[in-house]
Amino acid sequence: MDENVGQSAERVQVLIVGGSLVGLSTSVFLGRHGVRPLLVEKHSGTSTHPRGRGMNVRTMELFRVAGVEAQIRQAASVLADNHGILQAGSLTGDDQEWLFKEIDPGGKLAQFSPSTWCLCSQNDIEPQLMARSREQGADLRFSTELLSFEQDESGVTAIVKNRETGEHSTIRADYLVAADGPRSPVREQLRIGQSGNGDLFHNVSITFRSRDLIDVLGDKRFIVCYLTKPGADGALLPVDNAQQWVFHAPWHPEQGEPLEDFTDERCVEHIRRAVGAPGLDVEITGKAPWHAAERVADRYGSGRVFLAGDSAHEMSPTGAFGSNTGIQDAHNLAWKLAMVLDGSAGPGLLDTYSAERQPVARATSERASARSAEHSHPGYAPAPTQAGGPKGGILSVAMGYGYPRGAVLGADPERPVVPERMRLAGDPGTRSPHMWVSGPGGRQSTLDLYEGSFVLLSAEGGEWRGAARKVAERLSVRLDAYAIGEGPDADLVPEGDTDWAALHSVTEHGAVLVRPDGFVAWRSAGAVSDPEGVLHEVMATVLSRS
Repeated sequence: MDENVGQSAERVQVLIVGGSLVGLSTSVFLGRHGVRPLLVEKHSGTSTHPRGRGMNVRTMELFRVAGVEAQIRQAASVLADNHGILQAGSLTGDDQEWLFKEIDPGGKLAQFSPSTWCLCSQNDIEPQLMARSREQGADLRFSTELLSFEQDESGVTAIVKNRETGEHSTIRADYLVAADGPRSPVREQLRIGQSGNGDLFHNVSITFRSRDLIDVLGDKRFIVCYLTKPGADGALLPVDNAQQWVFHAPWHPEQGEPLEDFTDERCVEHIRRAVGAPGLDVEITGKAPWHAAERVADRYGSGRVFLAGDSAHEMSPTGAFGSNTGIQDAHNLAWKLAMVLDGSAGPGLLDTYSAERQPVARATSERASARSAEHSHPGYAPAPTQAGGPKGGILSVAMGYGYPRGAVLGADPERPVVPERMRLAGDPGTRSPHMWVSGPGGRQSTLDLYEGSFVLLSAEGGEWRGAARKVAERLSVRLDAYAIGEGPDADLVPEGDTDWAALHSVTEHGAVLVRPDGFVAWRSAGAVSDPEGVLHEVMATVLSRS
């Protein structure tokens, strides 16, 4: 690096490129760990188009511990009663079928999580993330574009441009996170390739206003309705259940169809035919093309530069897996960056980001494509080799995925990344089980304990809690320890008759080590002769300090 540039550059720990859903989430998650990033986004503000709307239960867990779940649910309140996916020839005929009517029938999800799914459009959720990030001290610069970057052994030097003033400035960062979309210039400069089935289909997203459509729907309140009439197929999505709507119309540029053919007149007639109401009032308010693809980056970074979100993976929108996977990328990466930056972990910890998240993206993108075929997504005609696809349930994909390899010890290397049936039983490399406990902080989920540090759970009266305190001091890391039970020595008391040891697949003499992202790093099924020595070795290994 040029010495003069180094002296004049603005210095930050993490530079985030891209201020959409994943970039803003990265900023929020870093802020939770005391890192104040600089984020640059070339557009002048957050998204104005209602897209990327389905936040799955795992993502809402992350927003819960980040302190922004309530604000997001408030922003999404208008669609709180919309459930299920409808498939129909039209909305005025008899050929209507619910692919599923309730996303959580019987409320069974409560046994797995303190959170639930949330239907919140990207244009509503991004302002909440932006506000939260700024509260935490992040520097968010819109209308600011990354022009170039170079990295060396000690950091990344980036040149950015203020698109309003034309002013150029130099940023010197310890690390760069690229959340700059599917056509990522950062990924291109790093010469990181992609693999997968490539382009799947193309749609034009049409926003429109209609006061009378709600009368056509009657009491139906869906997440999305797939309309299948030949020549008038598409996907209808409510925005406010009153006047604002979105319609995804198939587009075939591969057949030479130009985008300009989607005139307001054509869009109005297409929507009327699809709905089955020739005289429906339709006022087109916007149009935006989008492309569904199945691609995953061959690597999730190079040196001090990391990819997250669409820059790392593209997947079919059916199931909203893409945005959720990207947000979960950000959460995985944030705690690792924070611990390396404060010296708690060695740089090798960052290598586990790609090792853990890339397999999840591959498995999830395959499931997303299969789900598009199952739902007959408008415009998607899968090849015979694609149509079968994996069949794992949506809950397994959303929160049952695991890390057979990475910053974990004792994980089963043969375990499928996304299992057919969800198992959250304290296995290393899986999301730690949820249980309600009471303690000094009142009633809370065990998942609420994990965001700020590693956590060791054990029974009261054993040696694990004392061992954890000594290891934390020896390694100068934050390692919180909680004894669980109903006696006077317990830090946390389980709610009801919950057996915490059985829930985590250990005996009453065992212990479970949970990472800051809520995933089990290691567990001891029972007692050991030297708990401090064992735990010290485990922590040093997981943190790449051994």
